[in-house]
Amino acid sequence: MLRKKTAEDIIVDLVVHISLIFVGIVTLYPFLNVLAVSFNDALDTVRGGIYIWPRKWTLKNYEIIISNPQIYNATLVSVARTVLGTVLGIICTMFVAYPLSRKDFVLRRPFSAIMVLTMYFGAGLIPQYLLYRSLHLLNTFWVYIIPALLGMFNVVVVRSYIESLPTSLIESAKIDGASEFRILWQIIFPLTLPAVATIALFIGVGHWNSWFDVYIFNSQRPDLSTLQYELQKILASVSMQVGRNPDYQMGAMAETQQVTPTSVRASMTIVATVPIIIVYPFLQKYFVKGLTLGSVKGE
Repeated sequence: MLRKKTAEDIIVDLVVHISLIFVGIVTLYPFLNVLAVSFNDALDTVRGGIYIWPRKWTLKNYEIIISNPQIYNATLVSVARTVLGTVLGIICTMFVAYPLSRKDFVLRRPFSAIMVLTMYFGAGLIPQYLLYRSLHLLNTFWVYIIPALLGMFNVVVVRSYIESLPTSLIESAKIDGASEFRILWQIIFPLTLPAVATIALFIGVGHWNSWFDVYIFNSQRPDLSTLQYELQKILASVSMQVGRNPDYQMGAMAETQQVTPTSVRASMTIVATVPIIIVYPFLQKYFVKGLTLGSVKGE
């Protein structure tokens, strides 16, 4: 039998709903504003007053990006980097997280302690550059993949999730004669899909958004440039052109100026964000569960 709501229950529900609506508006407004600016005329955007709907529609901001001849090859490189880096990253993470989750692994604690140190201390950019040069990774596609194969945070998430699984599953599989490799990929891996989806999103977004490593390690290979790096170069070029225009600096931009850093930055944000927005709903149910269950369990 349903209990009749009291005045106190109604007030609590009202406060909760108003709070959720407010949080939703605060969350959606920045994205809608950037979307509106990206489709609005650059000259009109300088006047201000653009909120969630363009005042003067145009595709010129996106034409500036699409007209770049390097953008298509850079997109393919970014997609290849993201897909390959994510797949190999998941495989390497599973190979490390599984033995570290086993209490019968003698070196479990020393290895865990050493790897956790990498989360707090780094050698710096110059030693990193020298290491990559000695490994002949500079100006190659693999400089994007190999250094990012393993992240200790991802290992901790997956290891903690594996530790939450019943040990009887592994014991029964061993009794049936299953090898460690078969236990990992046919029993443990399917059960850790929430954690795997979580780290897959972390790794994929990291690869997709990365551009600084292109600038440092692959600046001599335009054919290995990524989408984010090309977008960054477009923004720098537009900003430089605007900076040289005294009319713009005085607040009266010449009519020949077709785009501004603000409009290009908005369209860049949409171009870089849309693929993540498309993928995220498919991983959301796994992401929330994996993040909450796999990252809080201790040794």
